[in-house]
Amino acid sequence: MKNPNNKTAVVFRKYKEGDIIALFPYEIDSGHCIMSYQHVGQHSGADYDHMIRCTKPAKPEEYHDLQTELVGIGYDLEIIKRQNRRKYIAAKKSLLKDLRTIN
Repeated sequence: MKNPNNKTAVVFRKYKEGDIIALFPYEIDSGHCIMSYQHVGQHSGADYDHMIRCTKPAKPEEYHDLQTELVGIGYDLEIIKRQNRRKYIAAKKSLLKDLRTIN
């Protein structure tokens, strides 16, 4: 879900091994997954709650390279610390409404 200033909300997290992942908590697929992005593998679906449990918050100096990569491919990012559940539910309702109009 884009916010009024057309930025894409992103949460940067760090795996125990050190890899950084970008989570887009309001970019939802037709299931329950959100969109994610890593250097290797790039875009993929992810379960937000699972990712929060198995990672920890990344520091700006840790996610800087991934942020630069995302901006380089066209993202205008709004870095947030955590998902707002009300915004997530609104995004999911919007997606379901769009899916119903397609069918």
